[in-house]
Amino acid sequence: MTHTVLVLGASGRFGRQASEAFARAGWQVRGFNRHRDTLTTAAQGADVIVNAWNPPYYDWADQVPGLHAQVIEAAQLSGSTVIIPGNVYVFGPDTRVPWSGASPHRATNPLGLIRREMEEAYRASRVRTIVLRAGDFIDTNASGNWFDAVMAKRLSRGRFTYPGNPDIPHAWAYLPDLCRAAVQLAEMRQVLPRYSDIPFPGYTVTGREMTAALSHVLGRDVTMKPMPWWQLQLARPFWKMAPHLLEMRYLWDTPHWLDGSFFNELLPDFTHTAFEDALRRAVSSLVGDHVHPDQPVAAGA
Repeated sequence: MTHTVLVLGASGRFGRQASEAFARAGWQVRGFNRHRDTLTTAAQGADVIVNAWNPPYYDWADQVPGLHAQVIEAAQLSGSTVIIPGNVYVFGPDTRVPWSGASPHRATNPLGLIRREMEEAYRASRVRTIVLRAGDFIDTNASGNWFDAVMAKRLSRGRFTYPGNPDIPHAWAYLPDLCRAAVQLAEMRQVLPRYSDIPFPGYTVTGREMTAALSHVLGRDVTMKPMPWWQLQLARPFWKMAPHLLEMRYLWDTPHWLDGSFFNELLPDFTHTAFEDALRRAVSSLVGDHVHPDQPVAAGA
């Protein structure tokens, strides 16, 4: 029996990878054209809705509540399960680590509060929901995330920019692994709790560990440099993203990692891509043939 998934935001980083992962697993993948389709109509017959809509930070307050309200209404009418790529914004700096599905949501900053309210709307609804929670993304292509847009931007020159304390742990997720997990969870959705908050363990590494791994991947020394946050301070008056990036700066100076116990219980045979293989795939699109020739990417990674 063929299952159908409706992917919202299929052109974005999570939506693109999710579309590919579901297609590889034999699902019928349905996109959404907001100029042609209505969400209620598009959701009919969909077993799963992947809600990868993610407006720019400066539009969150105006758009996020309404977008998710539409998804909840469409899922209630269609009976679809909704999968949300969750993040760590809900916890705030004062929540004890490791962060799990049972950890209190204590964020008080604007973006954190928006995410808290959005997740609570799903929890309070009748919609079967899977929040697959992860740290920062490592993608296979440059997609405007922290890693490729800021940190590895000058990697071809041997420089790696790190935004925070390089000696504390930080949570990361390799997007192909995360979306492969989304497929497996979708296929067992009927046996999951109606609202499932599932942290994805991914990788927990410090800035220095990531720099060392990049040096090994590239086959030459990489120098870590601190991110010049003062430039964002100067940009605040005329760049709409700057205040929101500064708002989330605390995550780079807050030691955190995700508790993978529930994930491992649900998917005990899940195989994560080796950290250096994930980095190799990520940097190959940024530095081209500068990736060490004796360190090929593992097949299927």
